[in-house]
Amino acid sequence: MPRPRKKRRRREVKKLPRSEAMLPEYDRRACPEGLVTRRQLREKGLSPGGHGPVAVLRCKACSYRPDQACIHPTRAWLYSVELARPKRTPTLAQEWALDRAMAARSTCPRCKRRYYFCLPLRTQGCCDPCHKGYEPSPDTYMPSSTPAGHRLAA
Repeated sequence: MPRPRKKRRRREVKKLPRSEAMLPEYDRRACPEGLVTRRQLREKGLSPGGHGPVAVLRCKACSYRPDQACIHPTRAWLYSVELARPKRTPTLAQEWALDRAMAARSTCPRCKRRYYFCLPLRTQGCCDPCHKGYEPSPDTYMPSSTPAGHRLAA
């Protein structure tokens, strides 16, 4: 005997009316000058500078519903160019620390070669050529002129 089918409930659509208390919303290609997305700020070498978004860029589907607010995850936040600040540049010590961290992830503990990519050190513990026993091609690792021993001053 077949099981009785359950009635499927329709997914309730959240209809949120647009109000003046929320951020202003703009449709695509109708955004005023001076408002850009975070990606466009990054292309200009700027960051939001601690300020929040000033408007919402509505998704394509919501352009057909001008009386409802856009609550889709494809919406974008718009930031003001006037409030944006230049991107922070890392100090030399921060760049050295990042280089040491990347060197630790891309240097094989067995053969002491530094590769141009991160190695699977958690799973294999070494590079593929050491693990499988073949010679790596010279274009995959950085040629080192100094020995890979310790390079500390003291």
